[in-house]
Amino acid sequence: MYPFSITKAPSTRQALNAGLRGGRYIAGGTTLVDLMRETVERPDTLVDISGLPLRDVTVTERGGLRFGALVTMSEAAAHRKVRTTYPVVSQALELSASAQLRNMATIGGNIMQRTRCTYFRDVTADCNKREPGSGCAAREGFNRSHAILGTSDACVANHPSDAAVAFAALEARVHVLGPDGERTVPIADFLLRPGSTPSSEQALRKGELIIAVEIPAHPRPLKSGYLKVRDRQSYEFALTSAAVALHVRGGVIREAKVAAGGVGTVPWKLPAVERALVGERPSERLWAVAAAHAAEGARPLTHNRFKVELLKRTVERQLRIVGESR
Repeated sequence: MYPFSITKAPSTRQALNAGLRGGRYIAGGTTLVDLMRETVERPDTLVDISGLPLRDVTVTERGGLRFGALVTMSEAAAHRKVRTTYPVVSQALELSASAQLRNMATIGGNIMQRTRCTYFRDVTADCNKREPGSGCAAREGFNRSHAILGTSDACVANHPSDAAVAFAALEARVHVLGPDGERTVPIADFLLRPGSTPSSEQALRKGELIIAVEIPAHPRPLKSGYLKVRDRQSYEFALTSAAVALHVRGGVIREAKVAAGGVGTVPWKLPAVERALVGERPSERLWAVAAAHAAEGARPLTHNRFKVELLKRTVERQLRIVGESR
């Protein structure tokens, strides 16, 4: 770990001022500290924002949910309104990391976490995300866990967050505060695909701070859930995952929200699957027909070709679980 200084921000304004001067925000630190130990991240100054008043889960005027950026994963997962209104979010959170990490990690930090790509975390390997222009060792290396959707010639690293997949399915919005005031960014635009600049991962401007993540109101009744497929049941990142939310009225699917994890460079929304569902009556055949669209556009690599079929099966299974639940 390289030497650094740390300062505690007593107010949001002071945090923003420190961020403008190049300070890196830290709250739970469950990702950043790991990367500093591995010398992947080398900040000169950390700005501790853990004392800021961003720790509430609130119901919005329209009936959505707003998570303060410093709400911990465990607090969000256990919140009564989250569990009853959007179980897909609480399930995604509870399937993430370990209980100890969930007690420390924050909602804002979770969607900001960086990839688990072993080449990114190995400072001796070529990685365009870590060192722009150096190359991508994963493309020709061992890439079993890497992305098959949203990749580019410059990067094939997948996004590790489970909660972000649920937020993507529900079309959440990220509220950020900066020197020019507050703005809101759809999560689909906040988390950036690698393209030719994989080192740019979020649509944050210099000094900006995430203050909240908001799920908009969705029609009721809304059934939802999260399925995570992994090599082991304890503390493991997804090979594939599916976040599904269905609004069924009069025996017909009126609205469908579906996203996948473990397979994309960002949490991957599945609009073709959604279109195949809307206006149809739930059935075994429908789940299979809709899920067949899940891997459209996939670009598998040498060791992760299995993810194409696994993704379809994961989505089909979760559509069935949610669509047939009472």
